[in-house]
Amino acid sequence: MLLKKLESLGLEIPTMAPPVAAYVPARRHANAVYVSGQLPLKDGQLLMTGPMTDQRSMEEAQAVMAQCFLNGLAAALSVADPGEITGVLKLGAYVASDPAFTNQHLVANGASNLAGQLFDEQGQHVRFAVGCMSLPLNATVELEITFTLGT
Repeated sequence: MLLKKLESLGLEIPTMAPPVAAYVPARRHANAVYVSGQLPLKDGQLLMTGPMTDQRSMEEAQAVMAQCFLNGLAAALSVADPGEITGVLKLGAYVASDPAFTNQHLVANGASNLAGQLFDEQGQHVRFAVGCMSLPLNATVELEITFTLGT
C-alpha cells in the first residue's frame, strides 16, 4: 500500500544516502524504526544550504523537508519491508535559522504533510521543530523520524 501511495503522489523512494559520520541510517527495535537525522539530499546533492530567513522561500524549505522525509523512508526500508511500515510516531525537525526567523514549525510542515498523505490517520504524529545555528554540511534542514511497524 505504501508504494502505491507514493506512486499515486508521483513520488518514489530515493536511493539511500550513506551516513556522513559514525552512525547507522536506521535501527529497528520492537514495533518501531528509528531513523537517524536525514538531510535534504537528492542524487548526492544538497537541495538547500545555509540558514533559513524570512526572505527565503517557505515553499522551497517545505519541499526539501519533504525530501528529508523520503530519505528517511528509504533508510527505514533498509531494515523493514514496505508492508510493515504502518505510520509515523514522531518527527524531529531541525532548521538552520537566522536569529530573527521564527517559523521553523511551518518548515516542518513539509514533512508532516507528506506523512499525512502517505499514511492517512496513521501519519498523525508528535513533533518538535527547532531552530539552530548550523547543521551538518551546511544543510538548511534535517529530519529525525520514528516509524511504527505492524503487520
